[in-house]
Amino acid sequence: MDLGLKNRIAIVAGSTKGLGKAVATSFAAEGANVIINGRHKQNLHDAAEEIGRITGKTPMTVQADVTQPEDIDRMFEEAVKNYGTVDILVANAGGPPAGGFDEFNDEQWAKAVDLNLMSTVRLLRKSIPLMKKQRWGRIAVIVSLTVKQPADNLLLSNSVRAAVVGLAKSISFDLARDNILINNVAPYYVSTSRIDYLMEQEAIRQGITKEVALQSLTAKIPMERLGTPEEFGDLVAFLCSGRNGYVTGATIQFDGGAYKGMF
Repeated sequence: MDLGLKNRIAIVAGSTKGLGKAVATSFAAEGANVIINGRHKQNLHDAAEEIGRITGKTPMTVQADVTQPEDIDRMFEEAVKNYGTVDILVANAGGPPAGGFDEFNDEQWAKAVDLNLMSTVRLLRKSIPLMKKQRWGRIAVIVSLTVKQPADNLLLSNSVRAAVVGLAKSISFDLARDNILINNVAPYYVSTSRIDYLMEQEAIRQGITKEVALQSLTAKIPMERLGTPEEFGDLVAFLCSGRNGYVTGATIQFDGGAYKGMF
């Protein structure tokens, strides 16, 4: 299936590793012109080189931290200078630290809000005017299954990412009239470095090994395995493609059937 992504201009935030890099790879494989970003120059170089080697289409790189408004501004300036516009935005940032209610002070709460909510707000502010001008755009916001089914020991993520979903849903109504579709994608546990961190934290919390913590986790997934970054990237590529012409305002879980709710 041709997704109609060839030569589309896509900014994928937080894309030097993990799910962001997987999305950027799927876009590049479909022929999109991809802009990736990250805080660390070497990681950015390595990610671009890997994506180019896999897909034959090396992405443009911008060293940027999505918690810094001036970095977001510069990333869009570079994209527009090189490509003229932005067709697709994938709003993505790393998750806040694990922990419970008694473990976080005001500063840590503010950092979580800035990392996940305000970075999304600022990315949307820069991309939506460009998309409205051309009356076409696709936006995917990477959140977490915690927005539908809160996870133990992930209070910051449970709380702040829920606000991100509220934001995306709220603006989806107005964006639809300009053929701009926005969806949240809510992964459960995918084989990335983030999982290594979470399993280490869970092992410490329960006094077990990381291997036992991972076995306990996969036992809760009907498919009895973690999702792969490649599978996740392909889902986001479809949602951001021309083949998706009608799905907007949705929060779509990527979880191997782990979510137990009906809505």
